[in-house]
Amino acid sequence: MFDTRELGRRPGALKRVARSVPAPADLGIEVIGVAEGATVELDLRLESVMEGVLVTGTARAPLTGECVRCLEPLERELDADFQEMYSYPDADARSRLAATDDDAEEDEEDTLFLEDDMIDLEPVLRDAVVLSLPLQPVCQEDCPGLCSECGARLADDPDHHHESVDIRWAALQGLAGSPQDGEKDNAPRSNGDDSQEK
Repeated sequence: MFDTRELGRRPGALKRVARSVPAPADLGIEVIGVAEGATVELDLRLESVMEGVLVTGTARAPLTGECVRCLEPLERELDADFQEMYSYPDADARSRLAATDDDAEEDEEDTLFLEDDMIDLEPVLRDAVVLSLPLQPVCQEDCPGLCSECGARLADDPDHHHESVDIRWAALQGLAGSPQDGEKDNAPRSNGDDSQEK
């Protein structure tokens, strides 16, 4: 929570805040994210406007996860920029009088409010971080991944391969083992009397 009382309600009043906060739980996606309790560095600019407080900021945090190709652990640094408007509760009441019912309901769902001049930054931080994450993180751009046969990491052994047999030809492999036997049986038989041809 961030206190905005120093700004008052004077449009144009500005306050800069730099703070380190522990990361909340589940700040990320399945394969990569910010570990719970990791330090998130926030650089914020709080600006008073007519309707409320405009918050512009950057979050920096360490990311941990695993490569989606080879499953090796990986670490990255995240920089996520965000901007969000926090409305005064009474400003929202005035705007609702001027809007139609449908518009008011849609706006209310999307609007964040100051509560006792305090800003809850967690939902904004969560959105900014998750939208900045790579959906398919890799340890390196050309990571070859894992062997589909045995699961070996291909980056450790670039020449790794398996002799593969096409199952469509597997039945013929037994025949290839005895190359001459069948040929003798199929050869044309001679009765030893070639001179009697008519």
